[in-house]
Amino acid sequence: MRRHALVLAAATALLLAGCARPAPAGWQGYLEGEFVYVAAPLAGQIDTLAVQKGARVAVGDPLFTLERTNELAAQRQAAAGLQTAQHHLADLEKGARPSELATITARVDATRTAAELSGRELDRVTRLHDTKVLSDDEFDRARLAHEVDLRQIAGVEAELDTARLGARAEAVAGAQSEIEGARAALARADWAVAQKAQAAPGAGLVYDTLFRAGEFAPAGTPVVVLLPPENLLARFFVAEPDFAALKPGDPVQVTVPGLPAPLLAHVSYLSPQPEYTPPVLYNRDNRAKLVFLVEARFADPVAARDLHPGQPVDVARAP
Repeated sequence: MRRHALVLAAATALLLAGCARPAPAGWQGYLEGEFVYVAAPLAGQIDTLAVQKGARVAVGDPLFTLERTNELAAQRQAAAGLQTAQHHLADLEKGARPSELATITARVDATRTAAELSGRELDRVTRLHDTKVLSDDEFDRARLAHEVDLRQIAGVEAELDTARLGARAEAVAGAQSEIEGARAALARADWAVAQKAQAAPGAGLVYDTLFRAGEFAPAGTPVVVLLPPENLLARFFVAEPDFAALKPGDPVQVTVPGLPAPLLAHVSYLSPQPEYTPPVLYNRDNRAKLVFLVEARFADPVAARDLHPGQPVDVARAP
């Protein structure tokens, strides 16, 4: 009887061990790339395509240029407009030209001479008027003529001071605003010229070229597709029971067929939405069909630079 109980207990233990879920050996997946689509914000005919598909570029390497005759003409026009505004402001700040100042100065001297002569005439007339030789009318005419000459001196001297001061403050402020507007127009023209030549924003593989030289590229349409090595990642699917054990930053090993050793990567993304294979109902029997998307980025992107999106991989926890 006791022997029968021992046999039954052993059979029960074996049955439970057979029903227990084994630890996952790994997950299947593939390589995926996050591509960089390089485009120009302005439209134009492709003048030069400096790269070919499959080549590798460094930061700042030229990729393509668009025809930019119109933009260069607008740039020259904006530069000329800025120079015109600057010359206008300088002219306003300088005041009258030297020849104009000389003319006004000569008028000041002439009015002073005329006032001196009328003053002497007034003195002579005054002495004669005091002796009753000249009438009051002649005395008044001499006196008024001298007063007119004195007023002309004051008016011409004020004109000379104004000519030396330059333009009014409002006119100078308006000219300064014109300069700022011309600078903004030149900056806009410079930007348009620069955007017609696109360079590599980072090192990477030229994954594809979508246009050829001579073709017309609409504004914002990608011309070159780049794949930086740091944008290559492993994408794999984890069953629902194993998903809860993963968290961002966990190390994993990515085995790529053809490589002598697996590559180290770290979990970077865990999808919050499950996927189904095939669509199922939520019940205890079908929960095993739920899988979750997980992504892992390589610890050394340079080591994975020769890999390609779409390659199948096997992913396992790093020891």
